[in-house]
Amino acid sequence: MDGKLKTGTTTVGITCKEGVVMGTEHRATMGNFIAHKTTQKLYKIDENLALAVAGLVGDAQTLQRYLVAEVELYKLKQDLPMSVRAASTLMANILSGHRYYPYWVQLLIGGVDNTGNYVYSLDAAGGVIPDKYVSAGSGSVFVYGVLEDYYKDNVSLTDATDICIRGITAAMKRDSASGDGIEICQITKKGYKEIPEVEIKKRQKKLDIE
Repeated sequence: MDGKLKTGTTTVGITCKEGVVMGTEHRATMGNFIAHKTTQKLYKIDENLALAVAGLVGDAQTLQRYLVAEVELYKLKQDLPMSVRAASTLMANILSGHRYYPYWVQLLIGGVDNTGNYVYSLDAAGGVIPDKYVSAGSGSVFVYGVLEDYYKDNVSLTDATDICIRGITAAMKRDSASGDGIEICQITKKGYKEIPEVEIKKRQKKLDIE
């Protein structure tokens, strides 16, 4: 059954001065039925890379395993981490190669490498688009309203994290397919860091958006 679950989903990726912030919520739905409340949609790919997924759970999990394996093989062969652009191109090629039997997903890949901080949006046909900030899933329309209002060039890591929390919180209030908690990571040159749930709730309270 899990492979058929559709995650209506809200995913966010934001570039900032120190790195990248990515976030999702936890709800998985089957039509109007809330099937799971603890679905993982944000994955650590490497210390410098993260993947956020919207779409069928089974397809998303398969693609996450592919990407982790390819990144590890690349590191063994090249003795250096894969760049964000290379990881996005690799995933785009996988998606494009299955365009006639597509993976029903929309992906965000974000991370940090020696050329900068990046987020990419990928569609099921293999289209890949970089941007300063991106959102995908059924709640993305609400997130973009927040992003357009609050995002500024060279925003700090702390402010980008707050913007991500604002956006996902707004989506969960209006999109029935998004909900049941927020998961956020920060990626900097120091590596991958998950933000504890208790800290996210403290930030929501401080921002007065509970």
